[in-house]
Amino acid sequence: MSSQDIPEETLPSEQDHAHGAVATKDPFADPGLPAHRPRIQDIDERAAKRSERTVALLFTVSMLSTIAFIASYVIFPVDKIVYIWPFGHVSALNFALGTTLGLALFCIGAGAVHWARTLMSDQELVDERHPIEAPPEVKAKVLADFAAGAEESGFGRRKLIRNTLFGALAMVPLSGVVLLRDLGPLPEDKLRHTLWAKGKQLINMNTHEPLRPEDVAVGSLTFAMPEGLTEHDHSFQTEIAKAALMIVRIQPEDIKDKRELEWSHEGIVAFSKICTHVGCPISLYEQQTHHVLCPCHQSTFDLSDGARVIFGPAGHALPQLRIGVNDEGFLEALGDFDEPVGPAFWERG
Repeated sequence: MSSQDIPEETLPSEQDHAHGAVATKDPFADPGLPAHRPRIQDIDERAAKRSERTVALLFTVSMLSTIAFIASYVIFPVDKIVYIWPFGHVSALNFALGTTLGLALFCIGAGAVHWARTLMSDQELVDERHPIEAPPEVKAKVLADFAAGAEESGFGRRKLIRNTLFGALAMVPLSGVVLLRDLGPLPEDKLRHTLWAKGKQLINMNTHEPLRPEDVAVGSLTFAMPEGLTEHDHSFQTEIAKAALMIVRIQPEDIKDKRELEWSHEGIVAFSKICTHVGCPISLYEQQTHHVLCPCHQSTFDLSDGARVIFGPAGHALPQLRIGVNDEGFLEALGDFDEPVGPAFWERG
């Protein structure tokens, strides 16, 4: 049966709608905001003060945790292992760093949340959406709202919270400063010195025996290391990278550099084996020209002329070690290298 078959007198009229006879409720009607219920901090200043002290305490704990984080770097050695239930055996340093930094960040977040929930204004505001490009009056309203929000937050009035927040935020980044320690120990003057010293005998790296002058033939290339250094030492690789020595014998009349001749013994000269370009070990020797060649980037040095660079990217000559003969007839060093070995570093520019 269609509506056309229903008598007109039985159909609802506009007047009936006006009196709500058949009116229906809009299911999408805006329910509006619930009535605002004040918090205890809004009506009791003592409660507000307690919340303020709680927030300040959290920020203070964050500052202390940051200090503890930095102190952990100093107190705990890297290799110290401790038992902590229920984690088991863990690194004391890592556990201390994780705990203190986590606590510092957590307290800042917890303090900010507690501040917002108990002391900042909790009035809900409704604002209509506006175009992306705000007109001047909207910009002015935003600035006014920001000023009002700052006033309602009590940021200016509650100096204890403000000051402790600034302190916590200022100290947390200090945690990153101590991470510079992980770059390695300070070099101090270690790059300037090697194990060579006056009286140290030259030890053949192949036979591990002290060298005599007669052991070095003209045109030969011999590699040596300082007396007392063995391949079983924990620091062998570190020390040999600076102290590795190559020894050649040249006819004294073929040596062009005056100081090289003075620092030699019967034509036996000792130079650093470490290339001054990027630190590769030099091992190729031309007997006729007295040139040594670095196999990495072909830097070439003239051992008859102070080991100066004659080709390649190396920046300066190989350092020479002054040698002599002790009372037992063995070759020995008369001091350390007169300059840092290996590649050029900052002080050379």
